[in-house]
Amino acid sequence: MNRRDFLKIIGLTAASSTGLLYGCGTKAEQASDDTQALGPVPTDKMTYRNFSDSPEAQVSILGYGCMRWPTIPSPDGKGDLIDQDEVNRLVDYAMAHGVNYYDTSPVYVQGWSEKATGIALKRHPRESFKIATKLSNFSNYTRENSIKMYRQSFIDLQVDYIDYYLLHSIGNGGIKTFNARYIDNGMLDYLVKEREAGRIRHLGFSFHGTKEVFDEVLAMHEKVHWDFVQIQLNYLDWTHATGNNVNADYLYAELEKRHIPAVIMEPLLGGRLSNLPDHIVARLKQQRPENSVASWAFRFAGSPKGVLTVLSGMTYMEHLQDNIRTYSPLVPLTDEERQFLFDTADLIAGYPTIPCNDCKYCMPCPYGIDIPAVLLHYNKCVNEGNIPQDKQDENYRQARRAFLIGYDRSVPRLRQASHCTGCGQCNEHCPQSIDIPKELHRIDAFVERLKQDQ
Repeated sequence: MNRRDFLKIIGLTAASSTGLLYGCGTKAEQASDDTQALGPVPTDKMTYRNFSDSPEAQVSILGYGCMRWPTIPSPDGKGDLIDQDEVNRLVDYAMAHGVNYYDTSPVYVQGWSEKATGIALKRHPRESFKIATKLSNFSNYTRENSIKMYRQSFIDLQVDYIDYYLLHSIGNGGIKTFNARYIDNGMLDYLVKEREAGRIRHLGFSFHGTKEVFDEVLAMHEKVHWDFVQIQLNYLDWTHATGNNVNADYLYAELEKRHIPAVIMEPLLGGRLSNLPDHIVARLKQQRPENSVASWAFRFAGSPKGVLTVLSGMTYMEHLQDNIRTYSPLVPLTDEERQFLFDTADLIAGYPTIPCNDCKYCMPCPYGIDIPAVLLHYNKCVNEGNIPQDKQDENYRQARRAFLIGYDRSVPRLRQASHCTGCGQCNEHCPQSIDIPKELHRIDAFVERLKQDQ
């Protein structure tokens, strides 16, 4: 099997990039980040955290989230391929600049992330990096299937032990679902024994869901001994969590009480905290003009002393470089800067964006809709003030045209919201508890109204 066939992904799209590259008009067609020309990238100043007595347990405060590896179009036009050469280049650069934690899952990038990550990391000494992956048994809870998934991760990652192993995305579906996935089938007991055997070095879980499930699973700490817990934490979710998610201040405080290290996911909320309304960008730039907008979010996420590492899904080299700058070394936030960010979060919470983090758990859609790209395009236009509303507004025609052109550029017409049947299959997989069909129908109705306003 050649590399192209091996890394073929049916139905995968580069939604995470199209939603950012194509915006709502001339202004939005400019680069979406401000990470260029920020100076050299340090090679030996990365901040590390260690919550054990072993010096080998040093973990870089910047962790590589492998959920958004770069892709290229397939020559046959049927989906995309993981760009393995670019993955290798990104991993090599990250390793050379002190990043040693790599987080993946059997379900990331339509099931190909572990293979691509394993290929890239196999080219480096095993002791030089930490691998985190997950038991992502979302649809088939049987013990047989769960053990098969667990063992396949070793094969795909090309390793004989896993540094950090997680029960994946607990919380959605309630405690009944958690018990079905991990307790009733004996999988939690199995994984504890795997840790005792050394094939798992650290055992934990990642969380999206209700406070009741978080509290109940965390209470298992005395019996299981959770080595770490992965939570969604950023300056917006600290007190403004949406849907069924729990405010990050509560999650972190509960871990801190038990001295359980926290791994942070979604420090940028899928890019939402780097693609902000202009006046909020100006507010952040006024405080630290030499730093990127994203650096504020990463400093916030890394500042708590109980944080082991902060994950970032860095598809592009410039994002990787900017995050390395932020954490080489990390300059913790002052009390005044924390309050400044809380005030900024209050302003952001007033904007009617859809809380999509571009995780792609909703994909693939059985009707071919590129759900993340649709939602990200809408959010981008909201943030840039390019949502045409009042026909009497002198800028209405320009905003209308920009929205429609940007929509067609970001999302192929056969994959737009108009094709949503409302089946609801996507909702059960959304960690942000978005009513996806409702939002798609709302966006489609808005698009149709704009098209009629000739």
